[in-house]
Amino acid sequence: MRVIHGWKGLSEADRGAAVALGHFDGVHLGHQRVIDDAREAAVRLGAPLGVISFEPHARMHFHPEAPPFRLMTPNQLARRVERLGADRLYLLPFGVEMASFSDQAFAEEVLVEGLGVRHVAVGFDITFGKGRTGDPEAMRRYGARLGFSVSVASEVAGEAGKISSTAIREALRDGRPDLAARLLGGAFAIEGVVQKGRQLGRKLGFPTANVPLGDYAPPRFGVYATRTRLADGRRRGGVANIGVNPTTGEVDPRLEVWLFDFDEDIYGEVIETDLVAFLRPEERFASVEIMVEQIRRDAALAREILSRGA
Repeated sequence: MRVIHGWKGLSEADRGAAVALGHFDGVHLGHQRVIDDAREAAVRLGAPLGVISFEPHARMHFHPEAPPFRLMTPNQLARRVERLGADRLYLLPFGVEMASFSDQAFAEEVLVEGLGVRHVAVGFDITFGKGRTGDPEAMRRYGARLGFSVSVASEVAGEAGKISSTAIREALRDGRPDLAARLLGGAFAIEGVVQKGRQLGRKLGFPTANVPLGDYAPPRFGVYATRTRLADGRRRGGVANIGVNPTTGEVDPRLEVWLFDFDEDIYGEVIETDLVAFLRPEERFASVEIMVEQIRRDAALAREILSRGA
């Protein structure tokens, strides 16, 4: 799969796809329906399958001071849509220029002149263009006039109602990674570079890999059973704390994961950790000794959960 940044000056080899259009933060089951529609069109037209998203997210342009909210990084997005069969991922820069396009200008200048799309698949609730004036019916009109076909995916409902990135963030805030996974069609995962901390965990007998939360929507602070993919593709079960570490000295929100049966130097490497099950809220313990005993109980419970394939 090719990752293409922008829409200007593309070669003909990078134009002419049947595309799914949206922000695709999380690539949840609703997003996957839109991509499925684009795939059907790609097969029908004999065209490549493309996914169009925006980087940074529009919310970061309009509300730069908003709390962290993302469900995945661009790298995670690329891997997810590649697994879904995409040939191209178009990451369109969202800045002053993109924010100024009317819905008509977006269709004409970005979709047609820039990307040369042959089909555009959208969700039932999409809006586009300055002031969110464009909607699915507007996209159909532009397609009929400009020469591309359009499909509109219907709503996908889950146990918590409409499947949406907002519903997934709420599930994570509630300490429900299981529900988030069902809405996503796969585990919510935190990816980042392992940073060197105070190495207190190693001194206490459980060395942790520390990854800052950064722009991720923060899950409920607490302890989780986890599975981690290492940089070389190996996977390890573990137990992780997400939070600010109130017992030994507060830090910026981060993931601290103890990988079971593992003792290698991975500082500076990128790891990705799936949240499998929520075990308990983060606590401030009366002493480090009490905390260590609780962590050992957490680890035993996490091993049990992971052994069941939860």
